[in-house]
Amino acid sequence: MQCRLCQCENLADANFCQDCGAKLELICSGCHAANAAASKFCRKCGTQLTPQSAVVAATTFEPSPSARPGVSAEAVAADPYVPAYLAERFRLGHAVHLTQHVGERKIITALFADIKGSMALLDGMDPELARQVIDPALRLMMTAVYRYEGYVAQALGDGIFAFFGAPIAREDHARRALYAALSMQEQMKGYGARLLREYGLPAMQIRVGIHTGEVVVRSIPTDDQRADYVPIGHSTGLAARIEHVAAPGAVVVSESTHRLTEGYFEFRSLGSVPLKGVSANVNLFEVTGVGPLRTRLEVSASHGLARFVGRQHELERMQAMLQLAKAGEGQIIAVIGEAGVGKSRLCHEFKLLAREGCLILECSSDSYGKAFPYLPLIDMLKSYLQIAPGDDDRRKLEKVTGRVLGLDRSLDDTIPFLLTLLGVRDPAAPIDKMDPQIRRRRTFDAIQRLVLREAVNQPVLMVMEDLHWLDAESQSFLTMFGRAVEGARILLLVNYRPEYQPSWDAATSHSQLRLKAFGREDAEALLIALLGIAPALAELKSLIVEKTQGNPFFMEEYVQTLFDHGVLMRRGEEIVLTRALATIEMPATVQGVLVARIDRLEPEHKAFLQMLAVLGNASPLRLIERVAQSSETQLQEMLDRLQSAEFIFERTVFPDVEYVFKHALTREAAYGELLADTRRILHSRVAQAMEAHFSDHLDDHCSELAHHYACSDNVPKAVDFLMRAGSQAMQRSAYATAIDHLSSSLTMLPGLADPAGRGSRELQIQSMLGSAWMATRGFAVPEVAQAYERARELCQDTTDSADLVRVLSGLGLLYINRGELRLARDIGEQLLGLAERRLETELFVGGHELLGLTLLRVGDLIDCRSHMELAVQRYEDVHDHALRDSLGRDPRVSCLAFGALALWLLGYPDQAVAGVAQAQRAAHAATPRHPFSLAYAMASLAWVHQFRGEASLALQAAEATTDFATEQGFPSWLVHGLIVQGWAEAELGNTESGFTHIEQALLAYKATGAKVWQPLFLLLQVQALSRAGQIAEGLESVTKALGLASEMGTYWWEAELFRVRGELLLALSTENAAEAQTCFERALSIARKQSAKSLELRTCVSMVRLARLHGGHAQALLELASVYEWFTEGFDAADLIEARELLGRAGQG
Repeated sequence: MQCRLCQCENLADANFCQDCGAKLELICSGCHAANAAASKFCRKCGTQLTPQSAVVAATTFEPSPSARPGVSAEAVAADPYVPAYLAERFRLGHAVHLTQHVGERKIITALFADIKGSMALLDGMDPELARQVIDPALRLMMTAVYRYEGYVAQALGDGIFAFFGAPIAREDHARRALYAALSMQEQMKGYGARLLREYGLPAMQIRVGIHTGEVVVRSIPTDDQRADYVPIGHSTGLAARIEHVAAPGAVVVSESTHRLTEGYFEFRSLGSVPLKGVSANVNLFEVTGVGPLRTRLEVSASHGLARFVGRQHELERMQAMLQLAKAGEGQIIAVIGEAGVGKSRLCHEFKLLAREGCLILECSSDSYGKAFPYLPLIDMLKSYLQIAPGDDDRRKLEKVTGRVLGLDRSLDDTIPFLLTLLGVRDPAAPIDKMDPQIRRRRTFDAIQRLVLREAVNQPVLMVMEDLHWLDAESQSFLTMFGRAVEGARILLLVNYRPEYQPSWDAATSHSQLRLKAFGREDAEALLIALLGIAPALAELKSLIVEKTQGNPFFMEEYVQTLFDHGVLMRRGEEIVLTRALATIEMPATVQGVLVARIDRLEPEHKAFLQMLAVLGNASPLRLIERVAQSSETQLQEMLDRLQSAEFIFERTVFPDVEYVFKHALTREAAYGELLADTRRILHSRVAQAMEAHFSDHLDDHCSELAHHYACSDNVPKAVDFLMRAGSQAMQRSAYATAIDHLSSSLTMLPGLADPAGRGSRELQIQSMLGSAWMATRGFAVPEVAQAYERARELCQDTTDSADLVRVLSGLGLLYINRGELRLARDIGEQLLGLAERRLETELFVGGHELLGLTLLRVGDLIDCRSHMELAVQRYEDVHDHALRDSLGRDPRVSCLAFGALALWLLGYPDQAVAGVAQAQRAAHAATPRHPFSLAYAMASLAWVHQFRGEASLALQAAEATTDFATEQGFPSWLVHGLIVQGWAEAELGNTESGFTHIEQALLAYKATGAKVWQPLFLLLQVQALSRAGQIAEGLESVTKALGLASEMGTYWWEAELFRVRGELLLALSTENAAEAQTCFERALSIARKQSAKSLELRTCVSMVRLARLHGGHAQALLELASVYEWFTEGFDAADLIEARELLGRAGQG
């Protein structure tokens, strides 16, 4: 059958020209109906057909509706030149968008092609002749697009706009576009030769521009009751711009297309090119030909395969079956698994193990291969017969004849059939005149005999991959061949995805190996192979495993995408993360695989899957029923279909069952295709259904409801549920989660119409945020100040007391920690003033607690204790958990804990221990548990032991505080643990570790923005330096500490700072005795003014030592004795023991 477009002679049963790819049809001479090329009688009138009536549609066609601007859905579906199965898929895709009035987000590859110089070519030409010249060229372009399952959206004058990936989603849409482009160019050569021959016209050349990117695709009804199916988005315009800069005869692609097709094709970089209407230059590449690689594994191997991980059990089983095959017991192994689980990699590793002593024959199917009969078998034969791309027919004949006859001369009758498969006509054996069915059987038999004969000489491993894309003819051969394997030295190894149903005969035995995604251990081993063992990447690895759920291909693609986007970089032998990640963008390769699988569903099942994606990763059946609004039968049918397709699975969760996405990325891909308007509608439906379904326990679902209302643009509902979710997170001490919810609600507030409602909500949000930031970042970081200061601006006379105490108490705590103690005291007095007027308990508690905490820092210890006791008493009277949640801490615990510090200073060392123990009991007894309050008590225990000079006990308490603060994420309490831990280690002789922890504490404390504890922290550093003999450095630190204390006015540890300075001066030189005496007298005066008996005792001890240097220490001893006799407890504490020993030695003297 001769193609009238390029005059190529084709086989009698050919549907497409083997040279130019044009569609071949038999046109009935009676009724002019188009018939399939192999037809013997007309499908319309029954007239007998002959090959002589075969025509190429492009030479005699009336212009198709698709050759008009704005190709309609119906026109394309009805186009006789579109394959029937393709037309039906197009029709279904259009119907969904048209009936539902929605579009979808898709990643597609757009292709623009036009005839370069067509105006000059047609200049002066008669319009009818121009049509005869241009129409076949357009048809060649469109045929190439359809051949690779693309969609022609427009045909305008001398060019076309087509795209791949919609309405039929294909994971390799970028490759298909390039194959189609190269096919166009190849066909145009033949057509150009014809134009030269028939019309004397110069060669016609086309230029092609291609780009891959995201668009919205939808069907638009037109006035003529049709619907245009077109994509909208920057990506299509960019492809058109690329075409405009392409040279005649060239195929030029963008960087995104190049990234997806590198290895499969050969490219030449064109550099960074400016394009009209595009703000930045675009990297472009010219396609120079088909590359040497065919499969995804081959492309990966070209970059270097990652270390093979796992699958040892499967490999061992395959090797055992290979041994059986070598012994003459032929075997069939089917490796089954979802896309990306490693089917091809397993087969690759097995081939490496089996290549010694085996002939390996291999082939794989392409996703577009169903349109090309025998394609994988032809590839296998070419490899076996060593047919090179440049071999002409004579060379192919020599290679086939030599290999076959060299194997067995009795196989000479197979040669014509093998040559025909390879596209070589053998004049000596014109098999094209043979009955098609007989020729088909003889072709199958030729391949089978060849393989079986090879198996006589040596065992054969025959590998056929990706059977889910196998064409019908190859599938028929495989079914037949499977029966012949059993008694031969052949191992037939195939792999395919779960949706493929093998067609082995019932008598054909075969083994199945079902691969699942990696478990945690194997997934981590693969990531170590990809990223190394750097601890800094541990969190990223966990995120990748969580995202991919152990799918090896997905994991590798995620890692590669991070490198491509500059998130990961190699610095020498090290891989580093250049910026923090909360989530990772799904790679286009992974998205392509998932979307292609989703799009194979029926439209109603796909829509149902997308609804489930909106619901979440797991959804209870009763909630699905409310949202779906379908009959029980319809609902169950949908769920069963999605389960059988392994998109979801059922899980029993008493008292309901829930349906869970088998892979989180499937949900992400399904959700990602929905347009924003559709998402909003579905989220609104889901939110309303959830409120009804969970009406009796809404608090358990605030977070989900907030998410759905936020996504549905219902601002008031979203803000309210976000606030409730944030409040609940605060109550659970999940402060990071609370910050996320509250920050989200804050960004949505401008959408509230009511100013009063907006202000009251913002006040609550800001005050909760301030408390959450205190816990997670520190008491005085800028975020805390910003939140509380804004909240105070929003307070009014009518503001609720609960909100006032939250705001003012938080602001006061901020001022305390910044060392602004006068401001903090004013806030405390303001709270008590409000309490007197309103007689509200929470105001009394907040005011007394804040004043107690403030007065502790200024050294007003007696009033401090009084306020703290009143706060505890008032709180215990009501025991209000809501107040604890408002303040962000339990005021009873904070007052008992910090009150214990005041007790020690006042001279009650044992009561201090008892007080902090009481604080710990209160914190542990809290229901629900409140970790931040417990941290108050734990840190205070460490301090009490430090005050008492009990280094071992202080170390234990400090390490416990450090561990707890690290676990909970409390940086403020972490620094307290570190500073005491460092002091205790230095006291116990571990100086190096002590200094390290002290330095860490000082740096970390500075990062919290706080100041009030810094002089005390420096005091502990000074004591460590003194013990290490670094007196000068100690003097420098204590001077700095005194300066900071002075800035705050009076300071609770000022007396001790002066005392220690005096001790250091004496240690530096006895000549400093006078200056030391001045320091001691200043310390004694401050301690007595503050009623700080413990510090007064220490100072008197120092003064006795100094007086001894001059021999006149009687007065100093009297002072010491007077203070010592005041004490009624704590005689086992270090300070009292030292004082007693001094007095004892003086008495003996």
